[in-house]
Amino acid sequence: MTDYASLSTRDIERLSRNIKPGEWAVENDRPISTLLGSCVAVCLYDAALKIAGMNHFMLPQMKKGAHADEDVLLAGDACMEALLNSMLQRGAAKHRIKAKAFGGGAVIDTTAPGLMAIGKRNADFAHEWLDREGIPIIASDFLGPWSRKILLVPATGDAYCKRVTSSLISQESLRREELAYSASLLNKPATATEKKIELF
Repeated sequence: MTDYASLSTRDIERLSRNIKPGEWAVENDRPISTLLGSCVAVCLYDAALKIAGMNHFMLPQMKKGAHADEDVLLAGDACMEALLNSMLQRGAAKHRIKAKAFGGGAVIDTTAPGLMAIGKRNADFAHEWLDREGIPIIASDFLGPWSRKILLVPATGDAYCKRVTSSLISQESLRREELAYSASLLNKPATATEKKIELF
Protein backbone atom coordinates (compact mmCIF):
# COMPACT_ATOMS: atom_id res chain seq x y z
CA MET A 1 0.00 0.00 0.00
CA THR A 2 1.30 3.45 -0.92
CA ASP A 3 2.42 5.77 1.89
CA TYR A 4 0.33 8.79 0.90
CA ALA A 5 1.43 10.76 3.98
CA SER A 6 4.85 11.14 2.35
CA LEU A 7 3.45 12.47 -0.93
CA SER A 8 2.38 15.98 -1.92
CA THR A 9 -1.22 16.54 -3.00
CA ARG A 10 0.10 17.07 -6.54
CA ASP A 11 1.74 13.63 -6.48
CA ILE A 12 -1.40 12.06 -5.03
CA GLU A 13 -3.49 13.68 -7.75
CA ARG A 14 -1.22 12.19 -10.43
CA LEU A 15 -1.95 8.72 -9.03
CA SER A 16 -5.68 9.32 -8.76
CA ARG A 17 -8.61 7.86 -10.64
CA ASN A 18 -10.58 10.79 -12.08
CA ILE A 19 -14.37 10.63 -12.20
CA LYS A 20 -16.68 12.73 -14.38
CA PRO A 21 -20.35 13.77 -14.06
CA GLY A 22 -22.59 10.76 -13.55
CA GLU A 23 -19.74 8.56 -12.33
CA TRP A 24 -18.69 7.13 -8.99
CA ALA A 25 -15.77 5.06 -7.73
CA VAL A 26 -14.96 3.03 -4.62
CA GLU A 27 -11.34 2.22 -3.76
CA ASN A 28 -9.22 0.77 -0.95
CA ASP A 29 -5.95 2.41 -1.92
CA ARG A 30 -6.01 4.42 -5.16
CA PRO A 31 -7.00 8.09 -4.69
CA ILE A 32 -10.08 9.46 -6.46
CA SER A 33 -10.36 12.96 -7.92
CA THR A 34 -12.88 15.15 -9.70
CA LEU A 35 -13.50 18.73 -10.79
CA LEU A 36 -16.70 20.52 -9.77
CA GLY A 37 -18.61 23.66 -10.57
CA SER A 38 -22.33 23.64 -9.78
CA CYS A 39 -22.10 19.85 -9.47
CA VAL A 40 -21.63 18.12 -6.11
CA ALA A 41 -19.29 15.31 -5.08
CA VAL A 42 -20.00 13.26 -1.97
CA CYS A 43 -17.22 11.19 -0.41
CA LEU A 44 -18.17 8.24 1.81
CA TYR A 45 -15.62 6.59 4.15
CA ASP A 46 -15.63 3.52 6.38
CA ALA A 47 -12.66 3.96 8.73
CA ALA A 48 -12.72 0.39 10.07
CA LEU A 49 -12.48 -1.11 6.58
CA LYS A 50 -10.33 1.73 5.17
CA ILE A 51 -12.50 1.96 2.09
CA ALA A 52 -13.87 5.11 0.51
CA GLY A 53 -15.84 6.24 -2.50
CA MET A 54 -16.76 9.42 -4.33
CA ASN A 55 -19.48 10.36 -6.79
CA HIS A 56 -20.19 13.39 -9.01
CA PHE A 57 -23.73 14.48 -9.87
CA MET A 58 -25.16 17.39 -11.86
CA LEU A 59 -28.78 17.69 -10.65
CA PRO A 60 -30.82 16.42 -7.67
CA GLN A 61 -33.18 14.46 -9.94
CA MET A 62 -33.25 13.82 -13.68
CA LYS A 63 -36.39 14.34 -15.74
CA LYS A 64 -37.37 11.52 -18.07
CA GLY A 65 -36.24 12.04 -21.62
CA ALA A 66 -34.74 10.42 -24.70
CA HIS A 67 -31.55 9.50 -22.85
CA ALA A 68 -33.06 8.84 -19.41
CA ASP A 69 -31.40 5.44 -19.02
CA GLU A 70 -27.94 6.81 -19.84
CA ASP A 71 -28.37 10.07 -17.92
CA VAL A 72 -29.84 8.67 -14.70
CA LEU A 73 -26.52 8.70 -12.82
CA LEU A 74 -26.11 12.40 -13.54
CA ALA A 75 -28.86 12.80 -10.93
CA GLY A 76 -28.08 12.88 -7.23
CA ASP A 77 -30.78 10.46 -6.17
CA ALA A 78 -29.46 7.67 -8.43
CA CYS A 79 -25.78 8.56 -8.06
CA MET A 80 -25.99 8.54 -4.24
CA GLU A 81 -27.72 5.15 -4.23
CA ALA A 82 -25.09 3.74 -6.61
CA LEU A 83 -22.21 4.96 -4.43
CA LEU A 84 -23.71 3.74 -1.15
CA ASN A 85 -24.65 0.33 -2.61
CA SER A 86 -21.15 -0.07 -4.04
CA MET A 87 -19.65 0.69 -0.61
CA LEU A 88 -21.95 -1.84 1.07
CA GLN A 89 -21.16 -4.49 -1.55
CA ARG A 90 -17.45 -4.03 -0.77
CA GLY A 91 -18.13 -4.76 2.92
CA ALA A 92 -18.66 -1.28 4.38
CA ALA A 93 -21.14 -1.01 7.26
CA LYS A 94 -23.68 1.79 7.00
CA HIS A 95 -23.48 2.70 10.70
CA ARG A 96 -19.72 3.34 10.31
CA ILE A 97 -19.90 5.44 7.14
CA LYS A 98 -19.08 9.14 7.36
CA ALA A 99 -19.42 11.71 4.58
CA LYS A 100 -17.52 14.67 3.24
CA ALA A 101 -19.23 16.73 0.55
CA PHE A 102 -18.23 19.52 -1.82
CA GLY A 103 -19.38 21.69 -4.70
CA GLY A 104 -22.50 23.59 -5.62
CA GLY A 105 -20.54 26.59 -6.84
CA ALA A 106 -22.28 29.51 -8.55
CA VAL A 107 -20.49 29.00 -11.87
CA ILE A 108 -23.55 28.75 -14.14
CA ASP A 109 -25.47 31.87 -15.16
CA THR A 110 -28.75 31.31 -13.33
CA THR A 111 -30.24 34.54 -14.65
CA ALA A 112 -31.01 32.68 -17.87
CA PRO A 113 -34.59 31.36 -18.16
CA GLY A 114 -35.08 27.84 -16.81
CA LEU A 115 -32.05 27.79 -14.52
CA MET A 116 -32.64 28.19 -10.78
CA ALA A 117 -29.63 28.10 -8.43
CA ILE A 118 -28.47 24.66 -9.56
CA GLY A 119 -25.50 24.66 -7.17
CA LYS A 120 -27.65 25.40 -4.11
CA ARG A 121 -30.22 22.78 -5.15
CA ASN A 122 -27.43 20.20 -5.42
CA ALA A 123 -25.96 21.16 -2.04
CA ASP A 124 -29.39 21.07 -0.35
CA PHE A 125 -30.08 17.67 -1.90
CA ALA A 126 -26.78 16.25 -0.59
CA HIS A 127 -27.60 17.43 2.96
CA GLU A 128 -31.15 16.06 2.79
CA TRP A 129 -30.15 12.67 1.34
CA LEU A 130 -27.37 12.06 3.86
CA ASP A 131 -29.58 13.17 6.76
CA ARG A 132 -32.34 10.82 5.60
CA GLU A 133 -29.88 7.92 5.41
CA GLY A 134 -28.40 8.72 8.83
CA ILE A 135 -24.91 9.37 7.43
CA PRO A 136 -23.19 12.30 9.18
CA ILE A 137 -21.34 14.96 7.18
CA ILE A 138 -18.07 15.55 9.02
CA ALA A 139 -16.64 18.06 6.53
CA SER A 140 -18.04 20.11 3.67
CA ASP A 141 -17.37 23.05 1.39
CA PHE A 142 -20.43 24.20 -0.54
CA LEU A 143 -21.59 27.20 -2.61
CA GLY A 144 -19.61 30.36 -3.35
CA PRO A 145 -18.29 31.61 -6.71
CA TRP A 146 -15.75 28.81 -7.14
CA SER A 147 -15.05 25.69 -9.09
CA ARG A 148 -13.39 23.07 -6.94
CA LYS A 149 -10.78 20.36 -7.40
CA ILE A 150 -11.48 17.44 -5.02
CA LEU A 151 -9.03 14.70 -4.05
CA LEU A 152 -9.99 11.73 -1.83
CA VAL A 153 -7.44 9.34 -0.26
CA PRO A 154 -9.33 6.12 0.59
CA ALA A 155 -6.55 4.69 2.75
CA THR A 156 -6.93 7.52 5.27
CA GLY A 157 -10.31 9.07 4.44
CA ASP A 158 -8.62 12.43 3.90
CA ALA A 159 -10.27 14.73 1.38
CA TYR A 160 -8.63 17.80 -0.13
CA CYS A 161 -10.59 20.66 -1.66
CA LYS A 162 -8.95 23.37 -3.75
CA ARG A 163 -11.11 26.34 -4.70
CA VAL A 164 -10.61 27.75 -8.19
CA THR A 165 -12.01 31.16 -9.13
CA SER A 166 -14.11 30.91 -12.29
CA SER A 167 -16.38 33.10 -14.36
CA LEU A 168 -20.06 32.37 -14.85
CA ILE A 169 -20.91 29.86 -17.54
CA SER A 170 -23.83 30.73 -19.77
CA GLN A 171 -26.87 28.58 -20.39
CA GLU A 172 -25.67 28.07 -23.98
CA SER A 173 -22.35 26.71 -22.70
CA LEU A 174 -24.23 24.35 -20.41
CA ARG A 175 -26.42 23.22 -23.30
CA ARG A 176 -23.35 22.47 -25.43
CA GLU A 177 -21.74 20.51 -22.58
CA GLU A 178 -24.85 18.41 -22.08
CA LEU A 179 -25.06 17.70 -25.84
CA ALA A 180 -21.41 16.64 -25.87
CA TYR A 181 -21.97 14.37 -22.88
CA SER A 182 -25.02 12.77 -24.48
CA ALA A 183 -23.02 12.18 -27.67
CA SER A 184 -20.24 10.52 -25.68
CA LEU A 185 -22.77 8.17 -24.05
CA LEU A 186 -23.85 7.06 -27.48
CA ASN A 187 -20.20 6.56 -28.52
CA LYS A 188 -20.50 9.34 -31.06
CA PRO A 189 -17.88 12.08 -31.31
CA ALA A 190 -19.23 15.55 -30.58
CA THR A 191 -19.60 17.68 -33.71
CA ALA A 192 -17.80 20.97 -34.22
CA THR A 193 -20.89 22.87 -33.03
CA GLU A 194 -20.95 20.78 -29.84
CA LYS A 195 -17.40 21.58 -28.79
CA LYS A 196 -16.85 20.20 -25.30
CA ILE A 197 -16.50 22.73 -22.51
CA GLU A 198 -15.17 21.59 -19.15
CA LEU A 199 -18.03 21.96 -16.66
CA PHE A 200 -16.55 21.02 -13.32
